[in-house]
Amino acid sequence: MSDYKQGLDYAKEQDQNDDLSHYRNQFHIPKDKHGNELIYMTGNSLGLQPKSTRNYINQELDDWANLGVEGHTQAKNPWLGYHEFLTQSMANVVGAKPIEVIVMNTLTANLHFMMVSFYKPTQKRYKILIESDAFPSDKYAIESQLRHHGFDDKNGLILWKPRKNEELLRCEDLETILKEQGDEIALIMIGGVNYYTGQFFDLKKITELGHKYGCLVGFDCAHGAGNIELNLHDSGADFAVWCTYKYLNSGPGSLAGCFVHERHAHDKNLNRFTGWWSHNKQTRFNMRDEFDVLPGAEGWQLSNPPILSMAAIKASLDMFDEVGIKKLTEKSKKLTSYFEFLLKQLGEDTIKIITPSNPEERGCQLSIQVKNANKNLHNKLTEAGVISDWREPDVIRCAPAPFYNSFQDIYNLVEKLKNILN
Repeated sequence: MSDYKQGLDYAKEQDQNDDLSHYRNQFHIPKDKHGNELIYMTGNSLGLQPKSTRNYINQELDDWANLGVEGHTQAKNPWLGYHEFLTQSMANVVGAKPIEVIVMNTLTANLHFMMVSFYKPTQKRYKILIESDAFPSDKYAIESQLRHHGFDDKNGLILWKPRKNEELLRCEDLETILKEQGDEIALIMIGGVNYYTGQFFDLKKITELGHKYGCLVGFDCAHGAGNIELNLHDSGADFAVWCTYKYLNSGPGSLAGCFVHERHAHDKNLNRFTGWWSHNKQTRFNMRDEFDVLPGAEGWQLSNPPILSMAAIKASLDMFDEVGIKKLTEKSKKLTSYFEFLLKQLGEDTIKIITPSNPEERGCQLSIQVKNANKNLHNKLTEAGVISDWREPDVIRCAPAPFYNSFQDIYNLVEKLKNILN
């Protein structure tokens, strides 16, 4: 961290030397009422809109207007197999093979569909292990699955907790839980990057541990997809789910992604909920054939895809194809390390960063605790033109996204925070 320097000139110099800096101009940056660009630090909540998105969606609107139903086969991007335009690009983003990836449904819906297949409780082995501060939707979904199978949702839930006076989770504590209760645990379902602390877990290590004790293993990668190199195939995880509206910049409530490891690709006996889009493409429209499941992640689809949402995802993924997740994560590490350097100049008696200091154990989010601060501090930051994210009880989450955030954004943010604190 000693490579970084204070001062605005240094931030400007870093932006000039940044190969990806021109991508900022390809996004709509929100402005205040005077037309000044806001400092947008909530790509971990909703990514900004690429300027190309409008054209991608308009293409489909024009084809719908001009072709009607014929757009399914005659549109510039025929709708019938539109999801296939996204598969390879999405597989590149999450580090998977195309057969392992599908864009469909929404995040928690996908989690439920995955648990239909990969949560297989018995009277002895029925518990589900999650991190103690998992994203609430994950916890609610898991509790409801326990109830659905006739188990008590409190007794059936095992929480992986941080140690006393610590925020971050330790892998050795997970190992202890598995040594003691592994034969009772049917499923481990962890958020790949914790939404609150920004801690990025070792997915491969967790998977190996889980499998060693006979558990199936899945991850919610909502805060990882488009943010870090997930290497899902190499992790060996049974499944993973993620949304596309955070770091993948696809618009509010847009479709989600799903990964099913290729070792399950041809297992027709796996229990699953099905619909006509999981049926053999060649005979799908014969209508009266017996169900014939598609191999791979496509075999978990239910319905024909919403094209307008997929067009927005395509606009974003085309940019990811151009740059590659590797270059984005390299810039991301520089941005967060510079951010960490500047925050530490404010004094450790004032600021505590609860996100891991090791760049390999975090994405582009830093979660900041400010001593004796409450939500008023966040409100003052907002008034000063910083869009950040407040999480109870006392954390401000800031995520400098490498596609559109600059070193100068970070410099200006810390200056504004300094002025408010003084």
